[in-house]
Amino acid sequence: MFLENTVNHKEQFGWIEVICGSMFSGKTEELIRRLKRAQFAKQKIEIFKPELDIRYHQDMVVSHDANEIRSTPVPAAANIAILAQGCDVVGIDEAQFFDDEIVRVCNDLANQGVRVIVAGLDMDFKGNPFGPMPALMATAEYVTKVHAVCTRTGNLANYSFRKTANDKLVLLGETEEYEPLSRAAYFEAMQKNEEK
Repeated sequence: MFLENTVNHKEQFGWIEVICGSMFSGKTEELIRRLKRAQFAKQKIEIFKPELDIRYHQDMVVSHDANEIRSTPVPAAANIAILAQGCDVVGIDEAQFFDDEIVRVCNDLANQGVRVIVAGLDMDFKGNPFGPMPALMATAEYVTKVHAVCTRTGNLANYSFRKTANDKLVLLGETEEYEPLSRAAYFEAMQKNEEK
């Protein structure tokens, strides 16, 4: 369970929160929830996403169930450091698509007193750690792993199974391309793919 940090006004450092899990697990929904609470508390917030993610909207972070918040698409993690000046809270969606510089950027922001909330896939479609996410989880004060429901077994799902025959690491998609699977269902599906 995520417990929000109590504020120690003598300590001038922020912190990093990572929300991770599979596709359709509610990562973006949780990111938006936390950011809207900060916004309601009149904290200055800024939200960033990789500019390649235009699935729902170019300038909005949008969850699968259509909850949304305004965001700034950026081409690289280094842009976030420049655009986040003066913020109390910085949100970053789809962090797995950023370069490794995102880890330094998040740590620098936290060291400047900013609360940094990052959401992203912890594993790629092959079941391997995805991009900078392992390093972000290692340096974060708080890590929340959320789960989808397996479409085949009804158990908790933590794998994003790619249903299409595309082998590119980055393939933006939705339910036509991906489905959340439990460990057992994922293992079985991968075995069937290898037999083809």
